[in-house]
Amino acid sequence: MSPCPNFFEVELKKGRWTVEEDEVLTKYILANGEGLWKSLPKNTGLLRYGKSCRLRWINYLRADLNIRNITKEEEKTIVKLQTALWNR
Repeated sequence: MSPCPNFFEVELKKGRWTVEEDEVLTKYILANGEGLWKSLPKNTGLLRYGKSCRLRWINYLRADLNIRNITKEEEKTIVKLQTALWNR
């Protein structure tokens, strides 16, 4: 048995991300760029799956995201299209 535990033998976290984890992920991406998500947790020390890191970055942390509430007009358009097209 090796003295250093295997990364995959450590229990990985699930659920809510902490502010500290977000900062680590953001700093790493800004320094190294996107990609190689599978190796990102090992390189940063985050106890998360690579897919979780990718989804966190793409859906919440990217600087070019425009997170806002939809307007009433946008909601009406969505409902109209959903009614007409369903899930096509």
